[in-house]
Amino acid sequence: MKFVFRMFFKILRAIIGPVMLLWEFVTRPKGLARQPALQEKVDQQCRNIVLYQYQTCPFCIKVRKEISRLSLKIERLDAQKDGKNREDLVRGGGQAKVPCLKITDQAGNSQWMYESGKIIEYLRGRFANT
Repeated sequence: MKFVFRMFFKILRAIIGPVMLLWEFVTRPKGLARQPALQEKVDQQCRNIVLYQYQTCPFCIKVRKEISRLSLKIERLDAQKDGKNREDLVRGGGQAKVPCLKITDQAGNSQWMYESGKIIEYLRGRFANT
């Protein structure tokens, strides 16, 4: 019975996943326009931020749309399959939960932020007014 449920959800993800990605592409917001010097400053700040995500997670899509709206160049790592990215997420953040934003300060200390609402609030607070 467990096998049947797994196969059902695997097939469902295989069908719905591409539709979700297409919808994300079609509804991607236009990015903020900044002066080149200001955009370079924002890009430099984004080098210390990493988004751990699953490609078809609706909450991750929500965060990626906000990243696009704010014109941020944030590295995105897929943590869905077992591997280095997932291990780093669990080791650093304590959970295999996405979306997760890893924010590293200049001293090399990392803060792991979960929950799409909190991540979006943080990104807006830090980058919307620049």
